[in-house]
Amino acid sequence: MHTSSAIVLAAGEGRRLRPLTKYRPKPMLPAANKPILAHVFDALIEAGIRDITVVVGYRQNRVQSHFGPRYRNVPITYVTQSKQLGSGHALLAAESTFDEPTLVVYGDQLVDSNIISDVLEGHDPETTLATLGLIPTTDVTEYGGVICRDGTVTEIVENPVDDRDYYLNAGVYVFSPAIFEAVRAVDPRAGEHSLIDALSSVIEGDDTVGGVISDGVWVDATYPWDLLAIADDLLEADAENGTIAETAQIHETATVVEPVAIADDCVVGPGAVVGPNVCLGENVTVGANGTITRSVIDADTRLGDGVTLRECVSGRGVNVGPGSTVVGGPGDVIVDDSVHRDVAFGALLADQTRDEGGVTYCPGTIVGADAHVQAGSTVRGTVDNDVEVRG
Repeated sequence: MHTSSAIVLAAGEGRRLRPLTKYRPKPMLPAANKPILAHVFDALIEAGIRDITVVVGYRQNRVQSHFGPRYRNVPITYVTQSKQLGSGHALLAAESTFDEPTLVVYGDQLVDSNIISDVLEGHDPETTLATLGLIPTTDVTEYGGVICRDGTVTEIVENPVDDRDYYLNAGVYVFSPAIFEAVRAVDPRAGEHSLIDALSSVIEGDDTVGGVISDGVWVDATYPWDLLAIADDLLEADAENGTIAETAQIHETATVVEPVAIADDCVVGPGAVVGPNVCLGENVTVGANGTITRSVIDADTRLGDGVTLRECVSGRGVNVGPGSTVVGGPGDVIVDDSVHRDVAFGALLADQTRDEGGVTYCPGTIVGADAHVQAGSTVRGTVDNDVEVRG
């Protein structure tokens, strides 16, 4: 099937990535040093898409102000999901743009153009109501599993517990307009309209859901530390992602260990060591004799003299005082009352966190947005937004 237009679902928050999503939706979190959504747009454009409609909702201004009406000369139209009531509900917000089978992609997961092209080529509008992009995998516990036989999806299992051969749903679809009837016909669960529930109802009925197995690249950030793994993949997979912007200022006595991505207007001070596997967003300052390894540091962040950061994820506008240390993993991290053991993760410092220097962040620490950490403190566990930490 040929199409030059696509719908991108980018209205959700990304709850398990809190507190990084206090001020922006998950699609705007950094993958290397540009937003996840920018990578999605790049993949669509490489697959031949020339018109993009984006469903926005949570913190929609952050999406619209960043991308505006065009991206890489491709026009972008925005449609608002006023309340975030699930993926099916988000698709309903874009119903007016459907008059033929249409490509639909999640905006909060990284996919390459190969998956998109495979799904477009594999969809038969004469015989199938929907076609899913599928990825072979040995672990579907986080995302549910798809059973596909001879190009037809026969079952979608939310929590697989058996040893059948499951595929992972890549979040790349072609839908005919009849999908909207299926979405409306399914009762909401916990107040949300699930696109997966709608597809399951189609499978159980008389219509066909196709499945296209692809060897393309698919990556998702479910938890904050996943941003480190995504950066690793992007930096190591493509030399173009390991770059130092022309406007970055690297002191002659500083050391940069590739692969790195250092964005515009960054300043790396004397004696500092940056890399390997470090992404610095726009206008980041690394003070004298600082050491940064395997970290994603978002825009407008200030890292003081003598800091040591290992396996750190920083939000925007963070201020790390002189001599502070993110120890690095492994550590145990608590997310939604679940404990994740021995994660290769030092700390998350959410937007506008600031410390006064000499602070030690223990492995697996999560510090909320707008937190203030006093000098000399040792921080562990989870610190809520807007909290002051003493001692």
